[in-house]
Amino acid sequence: MLRRRPTAFLRALSPAALGMACGLALLPSAQAGIFDDDEARRQIAELTQTTNERLDTAGKAQFELANQIQALREENARLRGQIETLAYELESASKRQQDFYIDLDSRLRKIEPAPVADEAAAAPAAPAADPAAESRAYEEALNLFKAKKLKEAAAAFSAFVKAHPDSTLAPNAQYWFGNAQYALGDCKQSIEAHNKLLARWPKHAKAADAMLNIASCQKELGDAKAARKTLQTLKDSYPGTPAAESATQRLKQN
Repeated sequence: MLRRRPTAFLRALSPAALGMACGLALLPSAQAGIFDDDEARRQIAELTQTTNERLDTAGKAQFELANQIQALREENARLRGQIETLAYELESASKRQQDFYIDLDSRLRKIEPAPVADEAAAAPAAPAADPAAESRAYEEALNLFKAKKLKEAAAAFSAFVKAHPDSTLAPNAQYWFGNAQYALGDCKQSIEAHNKLLARWPKHAKAADAMLNIASCQKELGDAKAARKTLQTLKDSYPGTPAAESATQRLKQN
């Protein structure tokens, strides 16, 4: 008996049987394709969810960072405003203090007694001083100080003391010369100037303030021990003066 070839077998099948046979042959492949699509959709869904979560997290982080930056900007603006306010208040306080000392200087000049004539009248008389000229020279130097022309003021006060060493305005000029040097940042020169005032006019109304300025300069130069000693000497030597009261407060703070 002869074996039929596969092609002959397939020809012998009816069309319906042939279609069923093909469908059965393709069934495993179709099922695998369906399963592959479901797995792909599941993975895509998981990836989409993960991506969305990451985007949400990144969005929240950016939002929080933006809020922090805005808060820092507002804080910076607030601090800048405070700095400007403090700078203005410091400048105003400095000006008020300067005006106070200048006004006090004018008041003291009005009440200071005229110098008593020396008993040694037999000595040759010195050239008569011109009070009006001295007053003009002093006022010119003081106006330079008021205008914050400190170098010019310092030079003018120094020249006044040299030209009019015996003038009743000489100790005032010496004091303002030391003050001008302090304002210029030359503490060593300021200390020297104030020490000259204390050495020559220890009982003058400006002496206590000069000593207080010396203590300030010594502290700025880093010599806290000398500054404290000067404050104690000021407190003991000029009790009851505003400068002595300031010295007492500084000693309590240090």
